[in-house]
Amino acid sequence: MPDNKLLDRIHSPDDLKILTSQQLIELCSELREEIVKTVSRNGGHLAPNLGVVELTVALHKVFRMPTDQIVWDVGHQSYPHKLLTGRMDRFHTLRLDDGISGFPFPEESEYDSFIGGHAGNAISAALGLAAARENRHEGGHVIAVVGDGSLINGLSMEALNNVRSTCRNLIIVVNDNKMSISRSVGAIPNYLNRIITGRSYNRFKAFAKMAVNRLPSGEGIIGGIQKLEGAAKSLFVPGVFFEELGLRYIGPVNGHQLSELIQTFERIRDFNRPVIIHVITEKGSGCEYAIEFPEKFHGVSSFNPENGQCREKTCPVHFSSAFGDALCDLAGKDPDVVGITAAMACGTGMKKFAEKFPERFYDVGIAEGHALTFAAGIAANGCRPVVAMYGTFFHRAMDSLFHDICLQNLPVILCIDRAGVVEDGPTHHGLYDEAFALEMPNLTLMAPKNESELKAMFEFAYNRKSPVVIRYPRGASRQENLPVAPVEQGKSELLRNGNDLSLWAVGRETKTALEAANRLEKESGLSCKVVNARFLKPFDETALKADAQTMPVFTIEDNLAGGGLDSISDRLLINLKHHGVYHFAWPSDRIIPHGTLPAQRKKFGMDTASIVERIQKILHEPHQT
Repeated sequence: MPDNKLLDRIHSPDDLKILTSQQLIELCSELREEIVKTVSRNGGHLAPNLGVVELTVALHKVFRMPTDQIVWDVGHQSYPHKLLTGRMDRFHTLRLDDGISGFPFPEESEYDSFIGGHAGNAISAALGLAAARENRHEGGHVIAVVGDGSLINGLSMEALNNVRSTCRNLIIVVNDNKMSISRSVGAIPNYLNRIITGRSYNRFKAFAKMAVNRLPSGEGIIGGIQKLEGAAKSLFVPGVFFEELGLRYIGPVNGHQLSELIQTFERIRDFNRPVIIHVITEKGSGCEYAIEFPEKFHGVSSFNPENGQCREKTCPVHFSSAFGDALCDLAGKDPDVVGITAAMACGTGMKKFAEKFPERFYDVGIAEGHALTFAAGIAANGCRPVVAMYGTFFHRAMDSLFHDICLQNLPVILCIDRAGVVEDGPTHHGLYDEAFALEMPNLTLMAPKNESELKAMFEFAYNRKSPVVIRYPRGASRQENLPVAPVEQGKSELLRNGNDLSLWAVGRETKTALEAANRLEKESGLSCKVVNARFLKPFDETALKADAQTMPVFTIEDNLAGGGLDSISDRLLINLKHHGVYHFAWPSDRIIPHGTLPAQRKKFGMDTASIVERIQKILHEPHQT
């Protein structure tokens, strides 16, 4: 029986050109159905993608990709784009091992013009693509799709400042899903929008300007008209800021009214000048539970598509919730404690603090560098700032960490969630900050083995009165039953004694080390010592050197090879006679792709079985000190 779904007939954006208006509406429904079905099974970003279905269809209907190019600033909103650009048959592999990425990835498709994982880069990238086209005298359009949250990012502001002086033709679509802007949507703005996007209006405006210029004092007349036009527009349309930057502002446009979107894009296609289109969308559109709980369904694990109920059993205690509890406890004791995040309050566990101490909570938006320098200013005037953000976004604030916090030895506590490898792939792995942080002056760097140790480290950090970074992975340690010894500056923790070999692990990898020790004892009769490093800076040099002089040492860490525990150990032992030191870490000579963590660990030799097998092989080889 043949499949009558429209989506199965879309092999490239060209197939959209022949569809009727009604068929395009039906296609939007099918896109939503496919996204819900796949994300409910694989996990991923649901609500953001449901909100841009009509916008994506309209862009591909009007423009000609890949001759024209789209840069997705909010890369996790690219699912409809992938479905319309020849990836329908592979969409079921979304975010799976060896499947398609959950973000734009140029190696995956010619329709993905630029990587989009960290919000804020689209306007700069699109500006570069447009400038290259103009330098090579090529035609075509470049469109940057930017979220309203991304627009406040410093990089976006820098790019906007350069649009007028860099290129003649650029289209910026602001995807605004904040409901508080609804007052700008109504009859008058829509009427003005239809007028100012009409070709006849813009042609007449250009002709009138040329004619007035020929009159005596023509420049003064034009200036007065422009001021009057700007004043009138500012009463109805929130676009004067963009107009002053040299962009023609269009909007607001209903992001779920397909015909209105298509007409708008058709009208501005021939503007031949930088233009910004303000599109109002609803996060989770078309799915009741995603609309009701947009934060919950921003990024999700597998769930029941009928009711939105999560299928996976969640641990009642995980690192993020433990951090939130510890922060609230501390804030209850010290009124100088403040919480800062960069649009990650819910994911980091800081939402508890925000609800309990709203007057001491600061969400600076997608502005990680500002978050750290802001925290430094707060600390410089006597308060105790705690900053929480994901490891991948911490990468963007390295200069502020050095220049504004560590150089001045200010007591800022940085809690870095999602450290290490995550399922979303290379744009979201928290793998590149640790090596940088290790070189920072005055900084203490720690990693807890479980949630209780995170709380103990947090209290220790508060008492340090100097910069502290605490790194921990997403989710739960699943070893909460392990006791926690008192935290002492620069001291490791012995978890298991042994005399045949020593396993040094950092953070949650202590679980891997303990599992490996049990298997090595059972399979090979080896007595394995297991040490929780706890501190990477300052490091417990004495304990490691003592182990290395009596037995082989193996290090295990959720970090890039050569940038953490392994490099610390090598530097300490390079001039010391020892029994061998070997390392397990993620390879630094290649990009770690997306995929499930168990599969990633097995693929790169980071699972318990692979570690045990390699240790057994090493111990049977001749050793040279």
